Amino acid sequence: MAPTFLSLSFSSLSLWASGVILVIGFLKLLRLLLRRHKLARAMDNFPGPPTHWLFGHALEIQQTGSLDKVVSWAKQFPYASPLWMGPFVGFLNIYEPDYAKAVYSRGDPKAADVYDFFLQWIGKGLLVLDGTKWFQHRKLLTPGFHYDVLKPYVAVFASSTNIMLDKWEKKARENKSFDIFCDVGHMALDSLMKCTFGKGDIGLGHRDSRYYQTVHDLTLLMQQRINSFQYHNDFIYWLTPHGRRFLRACRAAHDHTDHVIRKRKAALQDKKEQEKIQHRRHLDLLDILLGARDESGIRLSDADLRAEVDTFMFEGHDTTTSGISWFLYCMALYPEHQQRCREEAREILGDQDSFQWDDLGKMTYLTMCIKESFRLYPPVPQVYRQLSKPVTFVDGRSLPAGSLVSLHIYALHRNSEVWPEPEVFDPQRFSPENVSGRHPFAFLPFSAGPRNCIGQQLAMVELKVAIALILLRFRVSPDLTRPLSFSNHTVLKPKDGMHLHLKKLSGC
Repeated sequence: MAPTFLSLSFSSLSLWASGVILVIGFLKLLRLLLRRHKLARAMDNFPGPPTHWLFGHALEIQQTGSLDKVVSWAKQFPYASPLWMGPFVGFLNIYEPDYAKAVYSRGDPKAADVYDFFLQWIGKGLLVLDGTKWFQHRKLLTPGFHYDVLKPYVAVFASSTNIMLDKWEKKARENKSFDIFCDVGHMALDSLMKCTFGKGDIGLGHRDSRYYQTVHDLTLLMQQRINSFQYHNDFIYWLTPHGRRFLRACRAAHDHTDHVIRKRKAALQDKKEQEKIQHRRHLDLLDILLGARDESGIRLSDADLRAEVDTFMFEGHDTTTSGISWFLYCMALYPEHQQRCREEAREILGDQDSFQWDDLGKMTYLTMCIKESFRLYPPVPQVYRQLSKPVTFVDGRSLPAGSLVSLHIYALHRNSEVWPEPEVFDPQRFSPENVSGRHPFAFLPFSAGPRNCIGQQLAMVELKVAIALILLRFRVSPDLTRPLSFSNHTVLKPKDGMHLHLKKLSGC
């Protein structure tokens, strides 16, 4: 009797549990369908390319290449068009300056549908925060990017770059092209760890090298998740091998950051260590974060410290790697501009051993070429917002609060209505006379408005130092047997590496 009763009870419990799961699943599906209906209705006035009922535009983008596909759509549908990533997430994809200004001059929060995927790794740092806490963190971090803090970093960037160039000399002797992208990535992370954690001038140690690989893996895994809508559900994702690998990498990254923070906090309890920090050649980001206080004297919590450090590492090294690499690619394709940049750098350096802070402002032609490279190959080609209030665009069309908006920087920078002959590399677009007459939201490599990139000055300093040193030691030329294509990443990267020929210049 008892076994029969237990059997019936278990059977009833199973049926009850299955019913609850079905009801929850149905309610979840209903919520998603209602949200899709709301997003679709909000974009009724914006025609766009046809969508697949399940994949939206995602399948076509993966098959044809997302960036140039959106550029072709931009020619068909001026100003903006709907962009569906799967069946339930739809953005208004904008690529026109007045439309960009209408949204990105405001302080709308980042779109949770995209940026929530970052939370497990980088936590609630400046990238994903909004409201009062975002404003508080932005205010506390801003002193870390003041010119007086950045000046000593010129020597830091030069040191890391020269380590890479010594490796390149050995590779260049083989008289064949090689992939520069990974080397630039390692150099950028080396520089960033010195700026963030105050690492010495000996390069990355074993623990730091493992951290470098972890950051690389996390960036790749996160992009793969964004591009695969079947991974968008947390419960499903954490059950997959891909999700479990991501969690392991997050733990490794957090362990490294926590270890460095604990070590630095302990050191600050020692008066001798405090004096060393005060007399150090430069303060690092961690020094500034640990000392930062708001008007009430409140410091950042340990969780906030970790989030800001992890955010800085994520945003800083990959974007700089992209910027330097695509610039070198442009120089390889256009040797006349490469030579002019080299001559400018040589004249500025003169008989000095290394570049100084004041030299960077004299690199006018190099800066124009960097900006033109950013126009053609923006390190972050697309950014996302969720409207906190309605917006009305210049042509009278509007979107309600809650709508999702994507600024497609790559398509904006190749908009022929804004940039004549957009595929042509022309640094003169950024001469003072040409810049003065251009729409302020036509060129947005660091996004725009109050939520623009806080580290853009730091990035430009590193790019100028690294690029000038590279061009003074090597002549770069393309490997025409290895045509480049884009990988579908948050940061603009070549799909199969970036192979260039490097020839050491005589007298270097």
